Amino acid sequence: MLSPSQAFGQLAENLAEHMLRKKGYRIVGKNVRLAGGELDLVAEDQETLVFIEVKARRGNRFGGAPYAISTRKQQQIIKLALCYLSKHRITNTPCRLDVILVVETQEQSPQVTHIEHAFELPSSGWQW
Repeated sequence: MLSPSQAFGQLAENLAEHMLRKKGYRIVGKNVRLAGGELDLVAEDQETLVFIEVKARRGNRFGGAPYAISTRKQQQIIKLALCYLSKHRITNTPCRLDVILVVETQEQSPQVTHIEHAFELPSSGWQW
């Protein structure tokens, strides 16, 4: 049985997936486990492979969901994305790092926000 926190996290990932599908993305991986962690969602947006981190928060205390993605977390997601590309032998493919924020509100259903290009590699871009 899931804790309330885990259930909300699962709901957030389902809402994120639904939003992406409505936008025309093709989901190619969910909760992809790799050495060092897990990628929440991997999707294709036309010709671009997108690695999506889903962040769920109950309200905006401490800045809310946007502040949950620290520099350390960004580095971990980048490392996992590179591991995914290597594992699947993906080359010459444009890639992007997105974040979907899900914030629970008291008055209505959760607010879902998609931030494309939420963060990048230190270089000018990446294509494998």
